[in-house]
Amino acid sequence: MAAGDSVDPTARLVAESTRRGLRIAIAESLTGGALAAELVRIPGASKTLSGAVVAYDTAVKRSVLGVDGALLAREGAVHAEVASQMALGVARVLAVEGRPAELAIATTGVAGPDPQDGRPPGTVFIAVLAGGEVEVTALHLDGDRAAIRAATVRAAVAACLVALEKLPDRVAE
Repeated sequence: MAAGDSVDPTARLVAESTRRGLRIAIAESLTGGALAAELVRIPGASKTLSGAVVAYDTAVKRSVLGVDGALLAREGAVHAEVASQMALGVARVLAVEGRPAELAIATTGVAGPDPQDGRPPGTVFIAVLAGGEVEVTALHLDGDRAAIRAATVRAAVAACLVALEKLPDRVAE
């Protein structure tokens, strides 16, 4: 957001993805549904948000989203490739009338207070699938559990906006 720009980033994401006729799918772990709730806070989100999967249990990442079991066994749930596979999986799982979501966002990480899979609290991976490409952002956040989760939601919205800006502009018909 530019200096002096007062537009809510989430409202901008919903408006721009709606204008372009894009569907959004979300896979959440550490954010536990907070990212989907952030989008749903915006009136009209139903025009773009297909839905969300809260894959808090590692087994759900595998069984529902199709994350590779060997990857999960080797690296644990907090890993860049896990986030990437979550985004790819949720785009497929939440397809509407056979059409996978064009934008998919996935969050995985450690909210704390304890480490997980050898990774400290504040270790977060956000994956955004847009235009057939997945971009993963690694974050190292400070704060308590609530602060880490809130910062992850803000970062996920920002990452999705960046990915959206890279896509060719098209208007829904």
